[in-house]
Amino acid sequence: MSEEQPINTHTIAVLVDNEAGVLARVIGLFSGRGYNIDSLTVAEVNEDEHMSRITIVTTATPQVINQIKAQLQRLVPVHRVVDLTVETDSVERELALVKVAGKGNDRVEALRMSEAFRARVIDATPESFVFEITGNTAKIDAFIGLMVPLGLQEVSRTGVAAIARGPERM
Repeated sequence: MSEEQPINTHTIAVLVDNEAGVLARVIGLFSGRGYNIDSLTVAEVNEDEHMSRITIVTTATPQVINQIKAQLQRLVPVHRVVDLTVETDSVERELALVKVAGKGNDRVEALRMSEAFRARVIDATPESFVFEITGNTAKIDAFIGLMVPLGLQEVSRTGVAAIARGPERM
């Protein structure tokens, strides 16, 4: 009888060439093997060298995480793969826009909660607010959960951006 491995969430940073089709190849690696992506962000990080950084949040067993990292390393346009969850201390943040519609006490309570979470009102009408909130995923999830009974209408999230702490570069 084999012991079940724990399932953990990992944030993986991948430095790649910024060229057409690279993101599709990385995503194809996940979908082709049935791995789920919880969050995905990508942007050019070095214009001179045409490099992009892909940040992927996925949930799996340690064995599957190691397989994902090894398979990512083998892709030709990949320069470096770092599991920010286990290989280094890191800082993670996400941004969300949260639309809440309500009147009366619900409107007042939504504003009060936004202050407690340090969310900013970036749009207001007599019927709704759009809040901007940044923080770790748990903070954003908590804020959204509190907005549901107050008239949550819509959510748009950026996905996780993460970077290692300290002077070392990726």
